[in-house]
Amino acid sequence: MIEVLVVDDDTRVARVNAAYVGKVPGFRVAGEAHSAAEALHGIETLPHLDLVLMDHYLPDETGLAVVQEMRRRGHQTDVIMVTAARDISTVQAAMRQGALQYLVKPFAFAGLRTKLEAYAGLRRTLDGGGEAEQAQVDRIFGALSASAEPDLPKGHSPTTAELVRRALVTAEGPLSAQEIAEETGLSRQTAQRYLKLLERTGRARLTLKYGDAGRPEHRYVWATRA
Repeated sequence: MIEVLVVDDDTRVARVNAAYVGKVPGFRVAGEAHSAAEALHGIETLPHLDLVLMDHYLPDETGLAVVQEMRRRGHQTDVIMVTAARDISTVQAAMRQGALQYLVKPFAFAGLRTKLEAYAGLRRTLDGGGEAEQAQVDRIFGALSASAEPDLPKGHSPTTAELVRRALVTAEGPLSAQEIAEETGLSRQTAQRYLKLLERTGRARLTLKYGDAGRPEHRYVWATRA
């Protein structure tokens, strides 16, 4: 499980964000903090902390100041900024201080889920260690910029796209259109149409499985997987 500290000065917002985190498979809320002091205390004391969802506007200090201080203390915990601060100088400072992502309030569950799933994909890519070829480097740098849902062309349903997306994200390996159809209850033709859309927009990658004879089978994997 990826352990998350949720930091927000508004206790109600913190609870909502924590509830969102708890709905994403593979993530667990390790704690909440409502000030810079509480955030630093959580970073110091929570065991196995992996990720901080950091608000910028805190009552005693800014979120970026907390990031600076945690780095000064030697903590390399990953940070995603989750804040109403949208001025370019703050966004730029967050990038320079090592924030992996920046999510602007207000947002729906889907917005946070996208960031968390991309972060999980990045961790899977990095878990292997060792040296990286250029293709893997590109995946590492591209993982966090991946969007969960493409801009759908006319005639495509967001609900259907979500069914196919979720089947790919939760799969242990590449899936064929027939397997997606069986998983989601869609027809094979519909599954194939949405898989091709996800491939064209860079959300899914096409792989080929060669059998003993005949044409190779097209199989798809979510693009943030290693």
